[in-house]
Amino acid sequence: MANSTMVTEFLLMGFAEGWKLRFLYSMLFLLMYLATLLGNLLIVTVTTADQNLHTPMYFFLRNLSVLDMCYISVTVPTACVNTLTGHRAISLAGCATQIFLVIFCAFVEILFLTIMAWDRCVAICQPLHYSTIINLQFCVHLTLASLLSGLVYAGAHTGNTLQLNFCGSNEVPQFFCDVPSLLRLSCSDTSSNELSIFISAVVVCGGCFIFIAMSYVRIFSTVLRFPTQEQGKAFSTCVPHILVVTVFLSSISYVCLQPSVTSEGTQDIGPSVFYTIVPPLLNPIIYSLRNKQVKEAVRKLILRRVYSRKK
Repeated sequence: MANSTMVTEFLLMGFAEGWKLRFLYSMLFLLMYLATLLGNLLIVTVTTADQNLHTPMYFFLRNLSVLDMCYISVTVPTACVNTLTGHRAISLAGCATQIFLVIFCAFVEILFLTIMAWDRCVAICQPLHYSTIINLQFCVHLTLASLLSGLVYAGAHTGNTLQLNFCGSNEVPQFFCDVPSLLRLSCSDTSSNELSIFISAVVVCGGCFIFIAMSYVRIFSTVLRFPTQEQGKAFSTCVPHILVVTVFLSSISYVCLQPSVTSEGTQDIGPSVFYTIVPPLLNPIIYSLRNKQVKEAVRKLILRRVYSRKK
């Protein structure tokens, strides 16, 4: 290590090799990014403007949409610009900022999805006690607790990563800075970092998945007592949510629990896309755009805009 050059910046990997493929992938991810922003911004606007949607469920939806816009903005715009321009360098401070924001957004996203599953469980299984159990003040406290715990969690993992020495290759096999990729580049002993990632992944991802699964078991057991027509509506809403949560948690777990060895970049990009880009893109469709109340609110908002312009 005495004769090694300490790394002061990293080189992020692009989406593909060759100009045509780079342009194609960049445009694809850029369209996904714009669609995500549009869908989530629509949800925020509608749930804020319509007084009928000022309920705990839509409060959490609004928070999730704001988080998703921030989440996807941390990685995709920079990756698209880097891929198109060929400028792959990112400073150590920029890399640390990206690590912190990705971990923070992913952690809070998991908590929000868990809270929303519990919210639906209470609404379906205990409808008479729903307003008593879940009120606006309680929702605000849950949101603040999620954000504060996310800051602590992200700060701890980011700090542990920055304590490592990077004195070899500075090519990150990923389109953004993440902890597992940097552990493979470190020339320090990363065993304690790997252990902390493993434990936190098992506790957070495993615990949230079990809680969500238990919530939906209760929901399904209650829904099965509904009329057949109502069962179909409930299942059509719940199943896509479960699929997105499963993909989200499994992809994070796969990336976090991989052995800290050098691997091909293409093996890392796929799972990372599934937990950084896919959930923010699909969440508006699953949670809101398929919801009759939201559709009606969107229709009213459009008609109100058209009517005001005619005046």
